[in-house]
Amino acid sequence: MTSRREFLATVGAAALAGCVPAGKPPLPPGELLGMNLARGHRLRDATLPPPTATRQTGVLIVGGGISGLAAGWWLARHGYDDFTVLEMDEVPGGNSRGGQSATHAYPWGAHYLPLPGTEAALVRELLAELGVLQGDPGAPRPLYDERYLCATPQERVYRNGLWEEGLLPHRGLDAGERAEQQRFHARMDELKRLRGRDGRRVFALPMALSSADAEWRALDRLSFRQWLLDNGFTAPTLHWLANYACRDDYGCDYAQTSAWAGLHYFVCRNGEAGNAAGDTVLTAADGNGWLVRGLAKTVGERLLCGAAVARIAEGGAGVSADVRVGDAVVRYQARQLIWAAPAFVLPHVWPALPDELKAAARAGDYAPWLTANLHLSALPEERYGAPPAWDNVFYDSPGLGYVTASHQLLRRHQGGTVFTYYRALNEVAPAEGRRLLLDTPREAWAEGILAELERVHPDIRRLATRLDVFRNAHAMRRPVPGALFGGERESLANFRHPRIFLAHADLSGFSLFEEAQYRGVVAAGRVLAQAGRPAQMPS
Repeated sequence: MTSRREFLATVGAAALAGCVPAGKPPLPPGELLGMNLARGHRLRDATLPPPTATRQTGVLIVGGGISGLAAGWWLARHGYDDFTVLEMDEVPGGNSRGGQSATHAYPWGAHYLPLPGTEAALVRELLAELGVLQGDPGAPRPLYDERYLCATPQERVYRNGLWEEGLLPHRGLDAGERAEQQRFHARMDELKRLRGRDGRRVFALPMALSSADAEWRALDRLSFRQWLLDNGFTAPTLHWLANYACRDDYGCDYAQTSAWAGLHYFVCRNGEAGNAAGDTVLTAADGNGWLVRGLAKTVGERLLCGAAVARIAEGGAGVSADVRVGDAVVRYQARQLIWAAPAFVLPHVWPALPDELKAAARAGDYAPWLTANLHLSALPEERYGAPPAWDNVFYDSPGLGYVTASHQLLRRHQGGTVFTYYRALNEVAPAEGRRLLLDTPREAWAEGILAELERVHPDIRRLATRLDVFRNAHAMRRPVPGALFGGERESLANFRHPRIFLAHADLSGFSLFEEAQYRGVVAAGRVLAQAGRPAQMPS
């Protein structure tokens, strides 16, 4: 692991010292944003006063991220309207939220959705409802609204002073490394089709549909790096790609990622389209914010933001939850409760949580994450190589790169744009990363980000009119070796209670839109079944 001193050296030592490098323009203005840390810590640390009001609801859904919104969406579309969704932050969406300035929309987190395969039937149902998937959601190769298909070029990687088209570098490689890349692609194609002894695909999406074959689940005990080495993959570009993938989706180094999870990244998705290549992604200017809006529209006025659940208790024929809403405490009384917030919070608010579940909820660690939005007055100067793309990845850099908010509009004249920069704080232990997020000023992050980007775009400081930084201390549960099968993660996923249901991507062990939506719908389905309104999952 990198030391704190070494990590801070990549952030911006000059800004930490309170100065800007000589000859550089002053840092652009901006804010230090993030999930509501004060409100979250208040749940853990503050004494809870007695409630001053009581409200009734049939189902209380705790958490307005994708899982909670998907639970509400599934209830509402099956005619069950007596529910309330509570979100601690001021806006819903969790890791999929977006932002909006006077001129541009932009993401704050997840920024794309791969074409869903037939296994991801719930995603297809939602996309059809939103009018993005056109025709039969069960069709092998449906058509998609072209406004949401990522415009080309989709991605490029910056390496050795040049941009290269695609994500896997190819310039200047010897014949041996090129052959190894081809062998890796062939192996991934083989694993996409592979089925376990139970007839299921070994790596499916959602992951709960994957084969339970013990031979393949044993990969969870290895690291992804070790799997590559064990299978004769030694090429530096392949190891870089594997590490990039794990940092990008899981927030951790590939040497700290379950081999099952690492392979799942590469082979779980098999979606096709009648009007796009299979590797095309769905996106919009605000990333996955359009999906949040679609789900939230169905939930409607039943969504309350700025509401932090501080205490859960069972009693009589239902569940009560004491909720901080501003300075007041409101007691919600419900027949059932869906917990769609991160699992690690649950032991703090449900004292009667069974001990096994407390241990499972606390066992997972979470990746700290940083996002920044750079507002630019014009498109910056380009280096040589492949033309500007939507996803612009750095080969040898602390950050992952950036996506361009205006890429879908490049056919029109653009006076400016927004670059959304991503960085997983995987170089340090998660607890240390959270401390750094809490202690490091915006100016330090801004200086480090600009110093990194100007290696690629020399004039970016001059063009930057604003730079906002968003901190996410518990961005995603990390799928470290041994975390997915035969332990705490499965205890969470298999938990059954007559009134309290769990629904979050934590039940899958990693944070993907498809996983979060699936877990929310499964919990809502159990509520409907108890109410005598069973709703069949799409197949």
